Amino acid sequence: MNKFSNNDRALVLFSGGQDSTTCLVWALSRYAHVETIGFDYGQRHAIELTVRPTLLEKIRSFSPEWQARLGEDHMIDLSLISQLSHTAMTENIAIEMQANGLPNTFVPGRNLMFMMVAATLAYRRDLNVLVGGMCETDFSGYPDCRDDTMKALQVALNLGMATHLKLETPLMWIDKAQTWELAGQLGGSNLIDLIRADTHTCYLGERGQLHDWGHGCGTCPACELRARGYHQYQASLPK
Repeated sequence: MNKFSNNDRALVLFSGGQDSTTCLVWALSRYAHVETIGFDYGQRHAIELTVRPTLLEKIRSFSPEWQARLGEDHMIDLSLISQLSHTAMTENIAIEMQANGLPNTFVPGRNLMFMMVAATLAYRRDLNVLVGGMCETDFSGYPDCRDDTMKALQVALNLGMATHLKLETPLMWIDKAQTWELAGQLGGSNLIDLIRADTHTCYLGERGQLHDWGHGCGTCPACELRARGYHQYQASLPK
């Protein structure tokens, strides 16, 4: 586990998935106080909201330091997103590419709204860092996951709120194998096992069989990315 070195106060966008769990532990290794925020936006894989409380309790048990730093969890109703969008993430339709070159799992404005709501809560809670799992290395081409989008959003939020929020995206420039590796560096094999068994990433909400890389349908883009990264990570470990 990384040595604590920062007195800032962070709010982590925590969905209950692999990436956000890794980001949460990353934040706990760096910040004096960490809170979490989750969003119910009518997602097809709403099972992720069910696994969140158990994940948080297990993460608290990893060390007395994490227990002391991990504060309140906030769940926000953003169901209006599903009312505005028509996507495979919010409706029971087949996952496919669209004419604009983006997969129909892209939910327009989702990450922008997540960050705006998180910034509003952070303002009230006196938190000065927002942490999100956006990534431009292994992703589906979502424009709201890009580094320039997050940098522009940080400027807009600080101008609009006359504040000094910092947006951190620790996974932005690493691939999924490196995300598994980062989790191992932060919490060892116990954290790897927790992410495998207790997080949820599958777009279809499948929790049945526990594969070596975790639960999921095994065929949706999120499962394929997670599985490939896990196998690459395992192959890189010393024999």
